[in-house]
Amino acid sequence: MASEKEAALAAVPSDAPTIFDKIIKKEIPANIVFEDEKVLAFRDIAPQAPIHIVIIPKVKDGLTGISKAEEKHCEILGYLLYTAKLIAKQEGLEDGFRLVINDGPKGCTTQLSGYLCVQRVTNLPSVDLDFKTIFAGQSVYYIHIHLLGGRQMNWPPG
Repeated sequence: MASEKEAALAAVPSDAPTIFDKIIKKEIPANIVFEDEKVLAFRDIAPQAPIHIVIIPKVKDGLTGISKAEEKHCEILGYLLYTAKLIAKQEGLEDGFRLVINDGPKGCTTQLSGYLCVQRVTNLPSVDLDFKTIFAGQSVYYIHIHLLGGRQMNWPPG
């Protein structure tokens, strides 16, 4: 089996259904922690922290990664971040959490270069079959946010 890094480097954006499409359609089981008409969130099966949740929009709308975002995506991108805050509170992450969006095959190599990380340490209070993407780059071309918490996060990330 290819390494996670090799899988990310081999992955290419496509209009073909992804693992996330199958989770949304309930064709693949997932441990869902939040769902509404716009987003779905589930626990990562390869967690990188005690709490590791993946948050996805229910409609891709061409948004395979943050680098593909257009003005029309502003509402859903903001809603994904707001939902992450709600889930963090639901999960009891009052001491802080980290949000991660990987973008592209080199978006998150073992050195974690090209990472978009947002760390939250205020009073606010993820299943990806490839979800070792936190160390491998983007291997599912469908915008998603990793919510990590339950331990002290390091800076720089890694």
